[in-house]
Amino acid sequence: MSPKPTLCIGILTLNEERRITQCIQSAHFADQIVVVDSGSQDATVALAQSLGAQVHSHPDWQGFAEQRNRLIQHCSADYIFFLDADEVIPAELATEIQAAVQSQAQLTWEVLWNQVAYGKPLTLMKTTGGVQRMFPMANLLRFEGLVHEKAILKNPQTPVRKFKHRLWHYSRETVYGSLQKLAQYAQLGAAKRAEKGKRGGVLRGFASALNSFIQLYFFRRGFLCGAEGFLFCFFIALECFFRYAMLHYDRDYLTASAKR
Repeated sequence: MSPKPTLCIGILTLNEERRITQCIQSAHFADQIVVVDSGSQDATVALAQSLGAQVHSHPDWQGFAEQRNRLIQHCSADYIFFLDADEVIPAELATEIQAAVQSQAQLTWEVLWNQVAYGKPLTLMKTTGGVQRMFPMANLLRFEGLVHEKAILKNPQTPVRKFKHRLWHYSRETVYGSLQKLAQYAQLGAAKRAEKGKRGGVLRGFASALNSFIQLYFFRRGFLCGAEGFLFCFFIALECFFRYAMLHYDRDYLTASAKR
C-alpha cells in the first residue's frame, strides 16, 4: 500500500436524483468517489458528475453483486467503502472512517443504520444489525448473491470491526416508493430461495410476515416511533409475505428470469 493509504467510496445508482446530491456531498472526504449507474432515466448521472464523482454506466442489470463487482474494477484506492444512494455519512462517522483508513488495518468494517422513514428518524428503534461496508482492496475478491450480496475475501478469517457511529438511511421516503421496493425485494428474495430449492406458499409467507412484524414492532421497539414506525415494520413484514407467495405462485417465472 502507499505511504498514505487512500479511500474510494463506491455508490450504486438507479434513478436516485432525489437523494444522490446529499449522498455524494457526505462522501467528499474520500480520495475517489465512483458511481456505477444501472441506466437511470432521470438526472442522477448529471448530478453525480457535477459533484465530481467518476460515473460509469452499466445498464445491463445482472444483480447487486455484479454491479458491485463492476464498481470494484474502477476503484484505484487502497480501501473501499460501499455507500448506498439513499444513505448519508454523518461527520462523526466520516472521521471514524478516515482514522480506520490511516491505521492501515487489514480488517473488515461493519456499520449500523439510523433509519429515516416517511420523514421521521426512527432513533427509538433498536438496530437490526450491521452490514459489512469497508474493505482493504487487497483482500476483496468479489461479491456474490442476487440480494443482500456477500463479499468474498482472499482471507475468509479476516476480523470484523464495527464502526461506533451510524449511517443515516433514508430507505422509505414515500408509501409509493415503499410499494416499489416491496415488489423488487420480494422478487429478489424469492429468486434467491428458489435457487436453493426452498418452498413457498401463503401460510409460510404469513408465518414469516407475522414473525418479522412482531420482532420489529415490539421487540425492536418500532411502536415507540408512531405511525412512521408502524409503516416501516409493516412494509418489511409484507415483503416477507410476498417473498414466499412469489416463491410458490411465480416459481416458473423466477426460474426463467434467473436463466436470462
